[in-house]
This record gives sequence, structure tokens and C-alpha cells, in this order.
Amino acid sequence: MRRPPQEHIKQGLALVLLVVLTVSAIAGPTGLLAWAENGEVLEQRQVRITLLKEKRDALKNRVELLDPEGADPDLVSELVREDLGVIHPDEIVITLEDE
Repeated sequence: MRRPPQEHIKQGLALVLLVVLTVSAIAGPTGLLAWAENGEVLEQRQVRITLLKEKRDALKNRVELLDPEGADPDLVSELVREDLGVIHPDEIVITLEDE
């Protein structure tokens, strides 16, 4: 019993489609190999987000210290001296904590 050529063509196309789908599932943009890369990228971005949040919090604190209605005199003095170029590299800053 010999199969007609159309059957061979259909089976060949089905096989090709199956191979393409399998390769796509393994090496495609959302395949198994991409999952590992996505995990690494996610980890790197989470570290970056943490660093940016810390930087944002530090800047937020600095902005609060420069509030025009109650600016921190030490910070204002430091910024003014730095902007005017009268701060010296050998200066030592001593901070006193409020009791």
C-alpha cells in the first residue's frame, strides 16, 4: 500500500511545523533559554532599583534640610562655602549631635 504524494507533503509540513515550534519553545524570545537570561536581568535591575532608591532617599533628605522655612544652618553654610570656592581640601568637618 503506497501513500499518495499529497500525504507525504502533509506529513513533511507537519514535521517541519513541529520542529519549528520545538526550536521556538527552546531558543525563542520567550523560550527556555530566555528564562535564564531574564532571571539574571531581573536580578541586576532589582539591585539597580535598590541603589536608585537609596540615592533618591538621600536626595530627599537633602531637599528637606534645605527647606526655606527651616534650612539646616550647617548644610547651608557648607553649600555656600563650596559654591563660593572658599572651602579648603584640608578642612575637617566636625558634626555635633543635638542632645
